[in-house]
Amino acid sequence: MTSYVTSVDGTRIAFDTAGQGPAVVVVGGMFCARPATRALAERLAGRFSVLNYDRRGRGDSGDTPPYAVEREIEDLGALIAGAGGSAAVYGHSSGAGLALEAAAAGLPITALVLHEPPYGPDGEDDRQSARDLAEGVQAAIKDDRRADAIKMFLAASGMPPEMAEAASGNPDMLAIAPTMPYDFEVMGDTARGGVIPAGLVRSITVPTLVMAGGASPDFFRDTAERLIALLPDGRGTVLEGQDHGAPADAVAPAVSSFLGDASAHPR
Repeated sequence: MTSYVTSVDGTRIAFDTAGQGPAVVVVGGMFCARPATRALAERLAGRFSVLNYDRRGRGDSGDTPPYAVEREIEDLGALIAGAGGSAAVYGHSSGAGLALEAAAAGLPITALVLHEPPYGPDGEDDRQSARDLAEGVQAAIKDDRRADAIKMFLAASGMPPEMAEAASGNPDMLAIAPTMPYDFEVMGDTARGGVIPAGLVRSITVPTLVMAGGASPDFFRDTAERLIALLPDGRGTVLEGQDHGAPADAVAPAVSSFLGDASAHPR
């Protein structure tokens, strides 16, 4: 049964809860609502009380303009408060970026798992490419050209044109497409060219696991290594043979082991 919490600005945020034990909140990335992260939540539920939620503007959650990353941090804070006042957080892709921002903002997060946050290289050409993509998608969404926004993003991510064309007609992706600019804001693509927010990362003192796939593009593993070097209590793991869409049965064991250890040995 779907439950709700009310965020600071009055937006209702929908979530499911499964399992018993220390609380863990699962944060999805671009195009992800609860169905996309349900399998992972169910796998973790054997050891934890898992909150799997729809980020604002997705699924059964509401949305209140204007958007700001701070509103999504408040959403996560409301979920953690409802879970008992503290929780570990797992975030995938741009959801990992949101989890990082929330931890840096001082939410009562006990441990953090960052699964392939898509921060880009520091070079100016890379920064400009990130800005151009974000601005192009934002313009397409503003004009209600959802399919164009999806194709633009997927093509930039390396998907073959015919596959991007087919995906752009997916009803689930079209429904969530208006939130694509939210993810670009979370990752800082317009503000700083999508690079790692080094100062924020250095401020995070909770135990943090950074995960990357062995079959993912090289930049994900490079980003993971740079994050680990910046984090005061960071460690990493590579999911061999997995890419950005690693299935729950490949992800859950590493997450469960890390969070179980962090819960047993709190700082």
